[in-house]
Amino acid sequence: MTDNAPRDLDTGKPHSARMYDYYLGGKDHFEVDEQAAEAVAFTWPGVFVCARENRAFMHRATRVLARDHGIGQWLDIGTGIPTEPNLHQVAQSVLPKARVVYVDNDPLVLKYAERLMRSTSEGRTAYVEADVTDPGTLLDRVRATGVLDLSRPVALSLNAVLHFVTDAADPYGIVARLLDVLPPGSALALSHGTPDFDPETVARIKEIYTRSGTAMQLRTKAEVARFFDGLDLLEPGLAVGHRWRPEAAATDAGAEQPTEQPTDAEVSLWAGVGIKG
Repeated sequence: MTDNAPRDLDTGKPHSARMYDYYLGGKDHFEVDEQAAEAVAFTWPGVFVCARENRAFMHRATRVLARDHGIGQWLDIGTGIPTEPNLHQVAQSVLPKARVVYVDNDPLVLKYAERLMRSTSEGRTAYVEADVTDPGTLLDRVRATGVLDLSRPVALSLNAVLHFVTDAADPYGIVARLLDVLPPGSALALSHGTPDFDPETVARIKEIYTRSGTAMQLRTKAEVARFFDGLDLLEPGLAVGHRWRPEAAATDAGAEQPTEQPTDAEVSLWAGVGIKG
């Protein structure tokens, strides 16, 4: 359990990033987060598999974009509490000069941001506190770091974050706004929770998050596909998280490899990578 929380941290209600830390077996969360996460796990034991596979998708997508498409810059929104290997470590294992800006709205992430700054000497990293629902402010803060060159391709990473953005906040408009400032050759790597495989269970999970003060909107495959409008989807297109290029599996030292293939219902994430033409 995390001690010495930042003064502006609200420990009276759960936060999705800290619940995700619990699902991944981390220790940077509070009792209120653990209680909410356990309520989700009681309803859906597969949530631990989902979190693990979402993380694995991020690793594979990052490697593919760095290795096969030569992208050397990332804007990672909804970073969450650092869990090694972080995105910049994966990217820099392929391209040592890779640059990454992390973004999150949980003050606890800032407390542990030093882990996000352990870049190679050739590359650069930065962390900014901002909310995806305010893309204008977010982009201003990203520009202020001076880490990313927005005249060159950037991979926009939105993993397991947009299902916390309801239609009322215009998630499609937010993604379009973020992509609009990125040049051709940039990419969108995205994973998103879905009710397509177990709608009754997902509905109960949504209720738990809502009661905890976190809005949630799971989306169907067709609804998730809309985020890639105008982009060229890489093969195999939009796929359940663990089915997106499993041959590009992470080879991180110490990474725990699943002993059994998860089911689509356990993962319940659509994942894809698109390139801006």
